[in-house]
Amino acid sequence: MKKKLGLLLAALIMVVSVTACSNETKKNATTESSVSVAKGLREKPYAKEEFLLGTYVRIRVYDEGKEDALAPAFERIAELGDKITINQSGSEIDAINEQAGIAPVTVSDDIYELLKHAYDYSVESNGGYNMTIGAITQLWRIGFDDARKPAQAEIDEALKHIDYHKVTFNDADKSVYLEEKGMIIDLGAIAKGYIADEAAKVLKEQDVTSAIVDLGGNILVVGHSWRGENEDWNVGIQDPNNARGTILGSIKESDKTIVTSGIYERYLEVDGEKYHHIFDSKTGYPYDNDIASATVITEKSIDGDGLTTVIFDKGVKEGLAYIEQHTPKGTDAIFVTKEGRVYVTDDIKDTFKLDQASGYTMGDRSELK
Repeated sequence: MKKKLGLLLAALIMVVSVTACSNETKKNATTESSVSVAKGLREKPYAKEEFLLGTYVRIRVYDEGKEDALAPAFERIAELGDKITINQSGSEIDAINEQAGIAPVTVSDDIYELLKHAYDYSVESNGGYNMTIGAITQLWRIGFDDARKPAQAEIDEALKHIDYHKVTFNDADKSVYLEEKGMIIDLGAIAKGYIADEAAKVLKEQDVTSAIVDLGGNILVVGHSWRGENEDWNVGIQDPNNARGTILGSIKESDKTIVTSGIYERYLEVDGEKYHHIFDSKTGYPYDNDIASATVITEKSIDGDGLTTVIFDKGVKEGLAYIEQHTPKGTDAIFVTKEGRVYVTDDIKDTFKLDQASGYTMGDRSELK
């Protein structure tokens, strides 16, 4: 099912970062280095960084001799970013929005597939994720220089144009039609996830077996760590109340994606009140609950994206239950509340490690209301 292109697509380098860590073993003064490197891999990766999608995109490849895999992966990221954004003219999504209430628009296979995913997420979550949220996000413009708090009358009018049921698909010619003028598709909540998955696909096509794809709030780890075939990556979970790169805990994973969304990095402050960028499609305002950040661990980054929005909509108690009861095995979640408590799904309660110096405490699920 989540999350923000251009600067929107930026869940951004800032929107909730999850950082991948290697925890290098240091030499002991009296013994040889205990660092071991898996066959065919390297301790120091081939790395590339570019500012794309309104965020810093970083890819690290650990396979020996696979530096050339970086270029096509970045080309794929840039290609998809240009097709998806609604914050610059000329994208395929922009073309659909311009023809709202007028005519269907034929799109590329990539965008048609992504839009079908977005529709499915909207239906499955009963609008918790809503692909037509654009009428609201483009009204508030949080994350842009022209961000503002709209008048209630403007919000009420925008809400009339949010209805994913009025998105029509034609599989024969891969066309998409918005049935009413004023409707706006905004895929920011899942676009980075889709793009991260596609970047990883390109790397695997280049026979890369060990890599990290980092699109800000979306981390995708390919294969196992360079330390060994049975060594998972040690992935740090961002502290929502401190600078990017400050972690509150960690979890070990291989061939998984870790997606975080939070309220603390893109916001608008008006008369002393902060309005974050994750919107409730029922009210037209940012979600007002106890969640500071939500992290989803799953196999596909697009699913992690969509699910973070869905569980933000549900709150901590229902969000934990939704992940445990309505998603495939191996999908897990970590919530951080505004009060500094951390809650995790049952399957990772023994593998998630809270940093004891973080100042956070593990919450008791039985006390959730």
